[in-house]
Amino acid sequence: MSTYRAPLRDMQFVLRELAGIDEIGKLPGYGETADVLDSVLEEAAKFATGVLDRLNTVGDREGCHWKDGAVTTPTGFKEAYKQFADAGWIGLPVPEKYGGQGLPQTLLGPTLEMWNGSNIGFANGPLLNQGAIEAIELVGSDEQKQRYLPNLVSGKWTGTMCLTEPQAGSDLAQVRSKAVPEGEQYRITGQKIFITFGEHDMAENIIHLVLARLPDAPEGTKGISLFIVPKFLVNADGSLGERNDVLCTGIEHKLGINGNPTCTMNYGEAGKGAVGYLVGEPNRGLEYMFIMMNAARFSVGVQGLAVADRAYQHALEYAKERIQGRDVKPGAKAPQAIIAHPDVRRMLMWMKANIEAMRALAYVCAASLDFEQRHPDEKVRKEHKAFVELMIPVVKGWCTETAVEVCSTALQVFGGMGYIEETGIAQQYRDVRITTIYEGTTGIQAMDLVGRKLIRDMGSTATVVITKMKKFAAELAKSDNEDVKATGAVFESGVDALTHVSQWIGMNAMTDLHTAFACSVPYLKLWGIVAGGWQMARAAQIAATKVAAGDAQADFYRAKLATARFYADHVLSQSAWLEHEIVHGAKSVMSVSEDDLELDRRGA
Repeated sequence: MSTYRAPLRDMQFVLRELAGIDEIGKLPGYGETADVLDSVLEEAAKFATGVLDRLNTVGDREGCHWKDGAVTTPTGFKEAYKQFADAGWIGLPVPEKYGGQGLPQTLLGPTLEMWNGSNIGFANGPLLNQGAIEAIELVGSDEQKQRYLPNLVSGKWTGTMCLTEPQAGSDLAQVRSKAVPEGEQYRITGQKIFITFGEHDMAENIIHLVLARLPDAPEGTKGISLFIVPKFLVNADGSLGERNDVLCTGIEHKLGINGNPTCTMNYGEAGKGAVGYLVGEPNRGLEYMFIMMNAARFSVGVQGLAVADRAYQHALEYAKERIQGRDVKPGAKAPQAIIAHPDVRRMLMWMKANIEAMRALAYVCAASLDFEQRHPDEKVRKEHKAFVELMIPVVKGWCTETAVEVCSTALQVFGGMGYIEETGIAQQYRDVRITTIYEGTTGIQAMDLVGRKLIRDMGSTATVVITKMKKFAAELAKSDNEDVKATGAVFESGVDALTHVSQWIGMNAMTDLHTAFACSVPYLKLWGIVAGGWQMARAAQIAATKVAAGDAQADFYRAKLATARFYADHVLSQSAWLEHEIVHGAKSVMSVSEDDLELDRRGA
């Protein structure tokens, strides 16, 4: 079994050179960022390796256990959660007035990566606290903020997001849970499924954020409201009162992330209904829930990156140790480590390049969250908000889809040994598979990208970003470094493909939405590959300058330059066939009937 090691040097490079952490440190309230950055990353790395990593296999093998409505988490999880909460990690980006540390959102990039890389099953618990905190902070009443936020921030209580119902998966217009007024509170009845850490033994209270309908609510998504439904009611003095009518009726038996209890939750099981409190205004629940969903979608994108990096680390370690085969060169006799074999090297480089591109894009996106919230210029805030909204489905969809490929490739490096559970790499393959599904499947992310982010605003935000890419590509063409220039040329071709496809989808959407949406997932992949290539090209330009200047860490920068060139040749070059697939292949998606999809079994 390999031990997770946080890639601190690359994290620091991305934060400082690409995400602009020094500029973020100049924003109001973030003045101490530069002073604490390295210590935060180093302490997080120690916790990830020293505490969470040791429980990763334990969580996978033991899983969670349900009995009579109670859920027991794997050995060590409860103690690790207390350490995690006591260290203040939950409140990292939360304002100090609620007990947080008030640090930039950008730091969620590397810290979330470390928690999920070391133990994704554990990390899903505190991850949802972030979303619950943000939702209550932005739209909750002053009384709700005072009552719930300090304990959610401290980790004394945990939060959940309760959307999905048996008949309403991603189609939240079908939500049937009800909320009946009773004085200043409501009685909630209904069932929610797939609720992450909906019940557990790690904290004294669980604060459920639940979507439900008021009696006079309109049909569809416009009739959904958001409610706080505590496991234990909270008294006026902050102490815990009686148990609410909330019951976990079972947990799922899953392919992966076994350390994370995924619960079926019944509200109103005893008959009268669970006590709930309206958050914000009636019938605006879905709008408010998107606060949590967008935060969760970004976090899931980082989860994919994290598990992919862990799988890559494991595969690299194995490739260095596994002695098998001889060099393909004539006359070679001695067996060698498989890392010397060209195809194994190709697989390792492919994983490394994609991981670095994903990390760069995710952290840059996180940085825009800080500029959106804190920059004094309203125009700059709006620009970064638009960029974040465009990139969230890309970070979630592209990073997770790529992560599944990375974990599969890592298993391939092991050969037959990878298919055996004892080596550990199979766990990463199983764990990562959910990331393309929960918080909105890749297809949903792609529909969001095409429908809301491209068609609805007539491509205005996409045009702004693509224009920046084109300008940068022209700058790369002037470089004296051959690797930078070659990377820039492939990048320019990718930007041209993205431009053409975006215009093509926009035009076709006017007359045929089926054609426009038919290849929305390949379009999302194209965005990810090109946007990731943008960040890798930026990294290459910086690395070439550092190498030319004789930087003390020249070896790191040479590797970065070589990795960027590999990404251009092996990943970014896919833009051409994605362009063909979308423009020429969209119509064929809908070209056969449902009956024609059936295999002809008449001769069987």
